[in-house]
Amino acid sequence: MSYVPRLKTEYKERIVKALKEEYGYDNVMQVPKLQKIVLSRGVGAAVADKKLIDHAVEELTQITGQKAVATISKKDVSTFKLRKGMPIGAKVTLRGERMYEFLDRLVTTALPRVRDFQGIRATGFDGRGNYNLGITEQIIFPEINIDKINRINGMDITFVTSAQTDKEAKSLLTELGLPFKKN
Repeated sequence: MSYVPRLKTEYKERIVKALKEEYGYDNVMQVPKLQKIVLSRGVGAAVADKKLIDHAVEELTQITGQKAVATISKKDVSTFKLRKGMPIGAKVTLRGERMYEFLDRLVTTALPRVRDFQGIRATGFDGRGNYNLGITEQIIFPEINIDKINRINGMDITFVTSAQTDKEAKSLLTELGLPFKKN
């Protein structure tokens, strides 16, 4: 028997039923699901120092357990001394088992380590059922050794769902365990 993440089995057994009752879906396939999680980090100082990209890729790889890739600029911006094709960030896209595993670690261990944590804001929805979360410090993840980092950086985490509305997406993410602030 192969390993199945805790959140995936919880989604199939409990969350699908709860969302089906809440929104009155006729079919199980109408229930929104989490499609992917994208972690990205922009490294603006990488124009001057190319090693910063390697550090960003390495840290995202440690956090997610999946190899991150460097993102490159699409056009020239002379005010930032940026040329087309220069590496300016890092990203990793998680799907399937790794996505659920990362979400579980984010909710249970990383977010509670944020200083003065009150919950995450519910204003990060884009109108199409996707949610963006900004994290200011990468040291909230237990995989990062605080002695080996050269700089404290933040990152953006995007949750892409199959929900049609923000309300459905918020219900799904709340059921999955994301601690939204009470209004």
